[in-house]
Parts: sequence; C-alpha cells; structure tokens
Amino acid sequence: MSLLSIIVPCYNEEESLDTFYQTVQATLKPLKMDIEYIFVDDGSKDGTLLKLKELHKADPQVHYISFSRNFGKEAAVFAGLRESRGDAAVVLDADLQHPPSVILEMAALWEEGYEVIEGKKSSRGRESFFHKLMAATFYKMLSGFMKMDMNDSSDYKFMDRKVVDVLCSLRERNTFFRALSFWTGFRTTTIDYEVQDRVAGTTKWSSVALVRYACNNLISFTNAPLYMIVVVGLLFFLIGLILTIDAVVDHYMGVAVDGYPTLLVLLVIATGCIMFSIGIVGIYIAKIYDEIKERPQYIIREKE
Repeated sequence: MSLLSIIVPCYNEEESLDTFYQTVQATLKPLKMDIEYIFVDDGSKDGTLLKLKELHKADPQVHYISFSRNFGKEAAVFAGLRESRGDAAVVLDADLQHPPSVILEMAALWEEGYEVIEGKKSSRGRESFFHKLMAATFYKMLSGFMKMDMNDSSDYKFMDRKVVDVLCSLRERNTFFRALSFWTGFRTTTIDYEVQDRVAGTTKWSSVALVRYACNNLISFTNAPLYMIVVVGLLFFLIGLILTIDAVVDHYMGVAVDGYPTLLVLLVIATGCIMFSIGIVGIYIAKIYDEIKERPQYIIREKE
C-alpha cells in the first residue's frame, strides 16, 4: 500500500493540534493509503512541542521536528519534505484553513497520473482588504514574471515522490515553495478549495511581515526587477534625448529656453529612480551574500 506523508508546519499551534489530528484522521479514513504525519515545530514559544510529543507517544506514525529557533515557514516546509518517506506528500496548515477533505480528491488525481496537484483558493476567507490587495498584486506580478498563472495559489499541495526529491535536491537557502512547485515542470493540475476559519488562535502574519515575505520571495525567485531597472533607464534616456533635441531646435530658432522647472522635476525623479535602482541591486547582493555563506536553512534541535 502507498504511503502518504502529511507535512504540517507549526508555529504556536498548541491549541489547534488535537483538533487538527482528530479531524484529519477521521476525514482520511476512506483513503486507501497508509499515512505518516510530520509536524515541524518552527521555534514555537507555547506548548506546541509538548503537544507534539504527546501525539507521537499515542501514535507512532506521528513524527515531529523541532527547530532551535524560528526559521520561517519555508524552512519548516522543506524540513518536512526532507524527512518524509511517502510515495506522495501533502503540505497542510495546522489551523485547518486547508480543508483536509480536499486531500481525497487530490489523491484521486494523483492516481490518475498527475504529479503536482495545486490547491487553488476559490475564496480567501476572512482576510483584511489590505491583505487581499497585497496578495492579488504580488501574485499578478509573479505570474507575469514567471509566465505562469499563480493567482490564488497556496502552500496546499499534493506532490508525487519524484517532485519531492527534486525540491529536496535544491541547494538554495532562500526558497519559495509555492512557486518552486510550478518551476519543476511536472504534470500539474489545480483543485479549488475554500479557505476555512482558523480552528483556534489568531494569524501569525502581520501586514509588515506579509509585505516582507512578498518582497523576499519576489527577489529570491526572479531577476525581473533587475530588467525593470534597464527599462526605466531607457525611458529616461529617451525623455532626455527628446528634451535635448527640443533645446537644440529652440536655440537655432532663437527662442529662449525656459525649462528650469522641467529640468528640476526630471532631476528629482531621475535621482529617485537611481536610488531605487541601487536599492534593488543592493537587495540582490544581500541575497547572494546569504547564499554564499552557505549557512543551513534551519537547525534541528530534536526530532522523533
């Protein structure tokens, strides 16, 4: 019988874990696959680790990994993937906003030969207007850069073993799991789901954290912003060329050149664009610096 690895990143999810485990167990009973759980404690500050130890003691198929500190969800997902042994793996949030019943449909599509089944949000649940706006803007930009439709995508994915092996072989430290599954190029399909209310607790993502997360992933996954600098530079070159031609023509026609306000505005805008461009290049250099140090993506304190 095939084995399914359920990978669950956790950060301060003590209140959710019992309900999560019982719900998933009950929901997946019709699934004709053996199941292993891999919970990844991402440096939680509550009793998440103690709760995971209790679950492991009650069910040997429940495994846990505990980080030495908080390394972020990306690190937690990849730690779970690297520890998984299943013929397929699914990444699932501990707060049950990813409805476990969808796994049954994902498994059926996997048996039909699909290697990546992407969970696609048909609704974003009770998110703030700012959160929805930022998410829509980010994914439209990324979809345009990647030439792939990543709108309403999520970390809720069901993947064949060969896909997991490819992702685990990647040596980069700054990963973006949500986009890398597209990048692998395996046979992919999508399945819609509605984001559910959290079973307990509150979201761990602040507005600032979401903006930082979006910017980091955009820079980490694509070099398109560097090409945008070239486009902006060409645009200002064309504007400058037009103004130069206009000034030369006015000079030979004996018309007084009265363009100081225009020149001042252009100078301010051009300076701003230069500083912005230097900032983008600086961020890429910082990412390169992080990669060449070759520090581990995460540090495991204990696992079982």
